[in-house]
Formats: sequence, structure tokens, C-alpha cells
Amino acid sequence: QMPPGIPVATVGVNGSLNAAILASQILASTDPSIKEKVLEYKSNLKNKIVKANEELKTKEFKFKTN
Repeated sequence: QMPPGIPVATVGVNGSLNAAILASQILASTDPSIKEKVLEYKSNLKNKIVKANEELKTKEFKFKTN
């Protein structure tokens, strides 16, 4: 826990991409051109994840738990 006036933003170990996204989102709060790019990036990322999930639905997995 940090004292007042010492903000903390954490990302996972080796999370440089997430750190860059976080920094971009902070900058986007005052820069409309950055905001537009961040929104576009996150929309593309969402579409990529949705597509991957749809493709996974077509796969069949056989699990053995014993």
C-alpha cells in the first residue's frame, strides 16, 4: 500500500505490451489522436479474441482426467 500522492499502476512480469497500453490510455485522456488510436487498437484486439473463441468452438477436445 502506498501513501497518498504516490499513485501505483501495476502490470504483470514481462507485461511490456500491457504497460504500453496502460500508458497510452493515460495519454489518451488528454490527447484525442492517441485516444482514437487506442480505441482502434482495443477494438481490433477484441475482434481477434472473438474470432479465436469462435474458432475454438469448432474444435473437439478429448480429456482424460483419471
